[in-house]
Amino acid sequence: MKESTKIGIIMSFISLFIMIILFICETYAFTHRSIQSNIGVDVNDEQLIRLNFNVTLYDVHCDFVSVDVFDTLGTDLQNVTKDIHKWNLNHEGTIQKYFGWNHRQKEIAHEEHSPQELQRQNEMRAEGLLSAIDLTSDNFEEFHSKNSLVFIDFFAPWCIWCQRLAPTWEKFAQEANWQHLDVGIGKVDCVAHEDLCKEERIMAFPTLRWYQEGKAIMPDYKGDRSVANLLEYAKKKIDAYEDDEYEEDEEEHHPGCLVAGHLMVNRVPSQIHMEAKSVNHELNSMMTNLTHRINDFSFGQPDGPLMSQLLHILPFFKIPDAEKRSNPLKGKYYPTYHFHQAFHHHMKVISTHVPWLFSSGVVYQVLAESQLVMYEEMEMPEIKFLWDLSPMSVILEEEDRYWYDYVTSLFAIIGGTYTTLGLINSLILKIFKPKKY
Repeated sequence: MKESTKIGIIMSFISLFIMIILFICETYAFTHRSIQSNIGVDVNDEQLIRLNFNVTLYDVHCDFVSVDVFDTLGTDLQNVTKDIHKWNLNHEGTIQKYFGWNHRQKEIAHEEHSPQELQRQNEMRAEGLLSAIDLTSDNFEEFHSKNSLVFIDFFAPWCIWCQRLAPTWEKFAQEANWQHLDVGIGKVDCVAHEDLCKEERIMAFPTLRWYQEGKAIMPDYKGDRSVANLLEYAKKKIDAYEDDEYEEDEEEHHPGCLVAGHLMVNRVPSQIHMEAKSVNHELNSMMTNLTHRINDFSFGQPDGPLMSQLLHILPFFKIPDAEKRSNPLKGKYYPTYHFHQAFHHHMKVISTHVPWLFSSGVVYQVLAESQLVMYEEMEMPEIKFLWDLSPMSVILEEEDRYWYDYVTSLFAIIGGTYTTLGLINSLILKIFKPKKY
């Protein structure tokens, strides 16, 4: 075979290999279009925006967790109930059971007492003849050792609900003595004996707690505060104890709460407060620990093709990492190591228009900063989420490239490869061609 033929065959294989490589690269570049981001005025005309949240509070009972909404238009919604769920947690922060929908707290009925009855109790108090035993740190353990079953009212003198309960509790103690119920009835002033109430982790006043052989039995009493209801509750507990039918604790001593749901809020500067609140108690600010973890706090629809997670799941586009901030608080833990503290989370919400098939969808990016705030001793700490919507929006656009550009590039690859290799082949033949003498 002639030398020129061998070189031609080799150059043909080289040209074919180069064209295949270039075809692959060009096809990949055509199908994987780059994304460019631009800034423009936000033209989104939606009046409402959906807020999705899922927050774990490690040391607040679901009975007391309230979700309040405020905005600059004057919205003031206390303890929002629609589309909000709660779950009880154990001391490890894992879900123990479903608490239910967030609901309006039911007002507890209180027993009324005549002036004569109140005066008689005052006289008995002056003579030291009250049936409910005053407990302190000095006699608390002794009282438990003398009584297998104990029912205690933890109160604060300044609490209006405790003041209304006081005569009822004394009358209940008298009835329990007259009926020879095998239970010790006591009461603890949490102002005078603050350390004892901290040790017992009393979060609300009044707290009516049942003890069995020195162990607190949860949950605390939540029924109406009347003598008849208290006697019924005590007898039921005594019968269960005597029949050895007492079940394990329904709850941990001080369970946490997972709060999750969504709200439709105005597209104006707004804020959500999560705090401990009750219509039947005065909350103890000195025992309110708002340590929490944010499992989700995002804006926009959580399902469907335009969900807020769209920035993270689109397989067709190279979304810049700088544009993937739809849920920056997700998974973050915010501990408070001292009472009278709470975190405030400040956010700037930015509309982001993302290319989706033949149109574009709107998702929301969030820039967030968190700050630990100190409260006064008598103030109730609150977890606050504050946000404002940016008047500017981010517009993500695909790099425009039409099909005829792709076809033209393919023909250019074919022609360019053959032309270039043809020149190289001619040069090689000219160099290595035998000279004639």
